[in-house]
Amino acid sequence: MSQTFKDSIIANRKDYAARHDYVTFFPSTSDYNLMSGVPRSWSKVPALRHAMTLWPHTPWLFYLTSTALIMDPHESLDKKILEHEKLESMMIVDKPVVPPDSVIKTFSSLKGDGVDFILTQDREGLTGGSLLIRTGDWAKFLLDAWFDPLYRSYNFQKAENHALEHIVQWHGTVLAKLALVPQRIMNSYVRGGSDTSTNTEGA
Repeated sequence: MSQTFKDSIIANRKDYAARHDYVTFFPSTSDYNLMSGVPRSWSKVPALRHAMTLWPHTPWLFYLTSTALIMDPHESLDKKILEHEKLESMMIVDKPVVPPDSVIKTFSSLKGDGVDFILTQDREGLTGGSLLIRTGDWAKFLLDAWFDPLYRSYNFQKAENHALEHIVQWHGTVLAKLALVPQRIMNSYVRGGSDTSTNTEGA
């Protein structure tokens, strides 16, 4: 990416953070040892763990891919998503975790105060370019499990994203804490389809 592009992304994040008293964190993909031959996109997982270490008392971490823009800076994450009633009103329940026909479905009885992990999905599967995770022991467990060398070495087609889909579908302790929200809420795409290189955030 050009330096101009990177500067504009950083400015976008800092502006949003300043409006809502958030802290920004801009790690580099080269900061973490990912194993030989592993795509750099895996760096999001140790980056989240790193952020949790630096700010252990922050209630939530918001990961946003480096190609996304926050298009509505006026509304905080709390008001837009994280308030329990707001979250419950938009949660996608009893639907395939990985569309269109995964036999594993999102919980229909999950309440907002029981959610620790918030994602969106597009027509091809879960989308990890924008996510929210509540800090604490459960988040440490999820990130450590996700970053397991077995998953990193498995050569999933979509790297860490497909590893996450596997974990969510086959580990009930993860699915039980997961809320899916509509993509337009925090992971909208400029164009249709699954082109994650041009996504813009509703947050």
